[in-house]
Amino acid sequence: MATAPNPATKATNVRWLILAILFIVTTINYADRATIAIAGPDLSKQLGLSPVEMGFIFSAFSWSYVLAQLPGGWLLDRFGTKITYFFSIFLWSLFTLAQGWVGFFSGGAAVMMLFVLRLIVGAAEAPSFPGNSRLTTSWFPTAERGTAAAIFNSAQYFATVLFAPIMGWLVHTYGWESVFFVMGSIGIVMSFAWLKFVYGPRQHPKANAAEIEYIKAGGALVDLETTGAGAPSFDTISCIKQLLSSRMLLGIYIGQYCINTLTYFFLTWFPVYLVKERHMTILKAGLVAALPAIAGFLGGVLGGIISDRMIKNGYSTSVARKTPIIGGMLLATTMVLCNFVEQDAVVVAIMALAFFGKGIGALGWAVVGDTSPKQAGGMSGSLFNMFGNVAGITTPIVIGFILQATGSFYGALVFVGANALVTVFCYIFVVGEIKRFEFARPITKSPGAV
Repeated sequence: MATAPNPATKATNVRWLILAILFIVTTINYADRATIAIAGPDLSKQLGLSPVEMGFIFSAFSWSYVLAQLPGGWLLDRFGTKITYFFSIFLWSLFTLAQGWVGFFSGGAAVMMLFVLRLIVGAAEAPSFPGNSRLTTSWFPTAERGTAAAIFNSAQYFATVLFAPIMGWLVHTYGWESVFFVMGSIGIVMSFAWLKFVYGPRQHPKANAAEIEYIKAGGALVDLETTGAGAPSFDTISCIKQLLSSRMLLGIYIGQYCINTLTYFFLTWFPVYLVKERHMTILKAGLVAALPAIAGFLGGVLGGIISDRMIKNGYSTSVARKTPIIGGMLLATTMVLCNFVEQDAVVVAIMALAFFGKGIGALGWAVVGDTSPKQAGGMSGSLFNMFGNVAGITTPIVIGFILQATGSFYGALVFVGANALVTVFCYIFVVGEIKRFEFARPITKSPGAV
């Protein structure tokens, strides 16, 4: 017979360990995505690639990443986050490492191999952010979820802070292939650490009943991972149709696409901008790219803290989430000012301010935690991530065409800044009240259904 938890028992804080692991894994995730950007200038020179060809290679990751989102969400809802995410980390790291072997080929064979490997890495990473969202939704109460989501999301900036200088040094010292060998190896090691330390709240050997009761009372879906492996199947088509019929969710999805336009500019073309437009060496570009990333990281953490503090002070979830998003995206538009200054130091300062704003506004995953239906958190997060990462396809290609047509990054920065303004429009005029979505019709299949 189960016994009630002792009210005097001090709650454990295992959720913060889970968040720390999410932060480390997401840092590696984004560093692996950025390998191609750091290696890009030397790689394009060796392979003789045009800006448009580089744009397509930059975008290869996102083609498969987007297409694999719904299957990734299904896997998360069907088998749970622990095992699905383990295979995700292991496979994306293995194929990141394999990209280093492209240097042993030449001409069209090298380009095709690189493109295909980037496609595989993108597909393997598909469950990562929906998995992050599922774990923070199951481990964190609503009043802490903004900070939790902001912390794991800010890992994208920390990845640049930590790894851009290292990867720049590797390219400078050992050649561009070394970046892929080193980063892939780090990820493979991390995949086994994930398997050892990550569990859902009900399964974790270190989480006591007091912590589970605390987070459950605050709105955490503590049974989300418990039901992962044995979850009843649901009608995927009906689920998707109902999610896409929500004006609130569509506004959130489109807003994430626009926010990710800024992200993918930074992950793909920003080092090239520093080298070709600002005439920096790749070693200097790797170091300089870390400065806006530091600002983005600080802004990302601050945005989550501001949002959660507003909730604790009695503001509605809608006001608490929208205020940092709108303010941050308005600040991000300042990157357009780089078109009108010459001094490198001023350019870096403006980019740092813009990415500080982008960091503050990057609360989309907290919003997903607030709005995803209980029955299909993985699918909801995957739809959100699918919309958002279409920007990974369009941004590199559009900027590649702008560069080829104009020979300048002027139009590219205007394009990126305009997307920040569209995000503001979505959250003011489209999203409406932020609340948990409820299905209008049942989506669970009957036992005999297929």
